[in-house]
Amino acid sequence: MSGCGVLPSLSTVDLGSRYSSLSCLQCYPIDLLKSDKACVGSIDKGGKKPVLAHAIAGKAGTPRTPPPALDVFAVAAPGFAPLIAAECVALGLTPREVTPAGVALDLTLRELFTLNCWTRLASRVLVRLASFEARDFATLEKAAARVAWGRVVPPGASVRLRVTCKKSRLYHSDAVAERVGRGIVGAVTGVRVVERARDDEDDDEHEVPTQLIVVRFEHDRCTISADSSGPLLHRRGWRLAVAKAPLRETLAAGMLAALPWHGDVPLVDPFCGSGTIGIEAALRARDIAPGLSRSYALEQWPDAPVAAYAAVRDAARARVKPRVGVPIVLRDRDAGAIEAARANAARAGVLDDLMFEQGALSDTDLALVGDRGVLLTNPPYGQRVSGGADLRGLYARLGDVLRAGGRGWRLAMLVPPDRALAGQLRLQLETALRTANGGLPVELLATVAPRARLCAADETNRSPTR
Repeated sequence: MSGCGVLPSLSTVDLGSRYSSLSCLQCYPIDLLKSDKACVGSIDKGGKKPVLAHAIAGKAGTPRTPPPALDVFAVAAPGFAPLIAAECVALGLTPREVTPAGVALDLTLRELFTLNCWTRLASRVLVRLASFEARDFATLEKAAARVAWGRVVPPGASVRLRVTCKKSRLYHSDAVAERVGRGIVGAVTGVRVVERARDDEDDDEHEVPTQLIVVRFEHDRCTISADSSGPLLHRRGWRLAVAKAPLRETLAAGMLAALPWHGDVPLVDPFCGSGTIGIEAALRARDIAPGLSRSYALEQWPDAPVAAYAAVRDAARARVKPRVGVPIVLRDRDAGAIEAARANAARAGVLDDLMFEQGALSDTDLALVGDRGVLLTNPPYGQRVSGGADLRGLYARLGDVLRAGGRGWRLAMLVPPDRALAGQLRLQLETALRTANGGLPVELLATVAPRARLCAADETNRSPTR
C-alpha cells in the first residue's frame, strides 16, 4: 500500500491472500485504519483483491473489544489484607474488596503479572474462573464442564487440585476433585490431573511445573480459581541457606510495612538468623521487585502476552536504585547463621548493602550505627528455638540495648502474645500487627515512635497557657 494515506508502506504480499494474514493489522490503532479507508480501497483497483480489500475495510470499521477483566484475589496471611490493599494502591491497582482472607481486584493479564512480580506481602494470587451453586454431583459435573479451562490450562499440562468443603451437601473433597478433574480433561487435550494438593506447602515440591486449581465449597456455593503464581510468593529464589527457625520472606516484608520502614533510617537485627529481615529491607530500600528473578504460572497460560510480561520486568529493572542509603546491620551470635545470611544476601544481589557482625546481644551498640533507627527482630521465644529455656534475661538485655542507643531508636519485635515476657523490656509497647508464624499466633510489638514520645513529653511538661 505504498504511498496511500497515512498507513506505512505495505503490499498485498505483506498481508497475504484472503484472511490468512489479517491479524497483522491489529498492531495499528483502530482510528488510524478508519481514517485511511481510501488507502484500503485502493488495493481493490482492477478487481484483483476484492475479498482482501473488503475484509480490511471491515476490520478498520469494527473496534476491537478489550478482553474482560480478570477476577483476581490476592491471598493474605492473617492481618495482612490491609497492608496488601495499600501495596496494590501504590502499584496503581484499585482493590474492589478487602476481606480478612485477602484482596479482590479486577485486572488485565499485564496487571496480574505486575502484581505477582511486585507484591512483597501476598501469599499467592488467584484468578476466579467460576462460581455457582451445586447441591449434587450431577450439577457440579455439568458446571465444571462449562468452565473456560482453556484460558489457564495449556494442552498437555499437569494439573493439581486443592479442594475444601465447608457447610455444604457436597462435603467429600475427593469426590468433588474427581468431578472437577473430569471437566478439565474433557475440555483440554492431553491434560493430566495428578494427585491432590493437600495444602499450600504441597504445591511447591514438584520437579515438573503443575497448574494449581483451587476449588472451594462453602454453603453449597462452589468457587473455582486458578493459581497465577506457581510456587508460593515468599519463595523469592534467593533463600537456599537456612538457619534455625527461618522467617518467611513475606512475613519479614509485612513487619517492615506495618511499622512502616521506608529505608530512611538505619535498621539493626541482632537475631538475624538467615538474614531474611535485613535482605527484605535492602530489597525494599533499593526498590527491587521481590519476584523479579522468578517465574510464574501465568507465564505458561495459553495466549500469554509474553511481550507485555517482559516489558513489566524491564520496567522493574529500570527502577532499581544503585544502593541503600542507610546502614542495615545483621547480627547473630551463631557463626553458621551469619554464613547463611551472607550466602542468601549474595543470591539476592544485596550483599554489599548489608553489614554482618557475629556477637552476643549485649555487645550490640546502636549508638555506633547512628543516633536514630529501628531495631527490628524476630527474637527467640517459647519452644521455637529456646528449648523452653528461661528467656526473661534475654529480653531484659534487649531493652537495655535499646535504651543505650538513645531516644532516637525504636524497637519492633515479632513475638507471641505473651506480655509477661515482653514486660521484661520495661518499655512502652504498642501492637503494630497481629498475624501467625509457623501456625503460632504472633504480634509485632513496637515501642512508640521517637517523635511521638518527644511530643508526649512536651505536652506533659508544657504549662497551661494563661
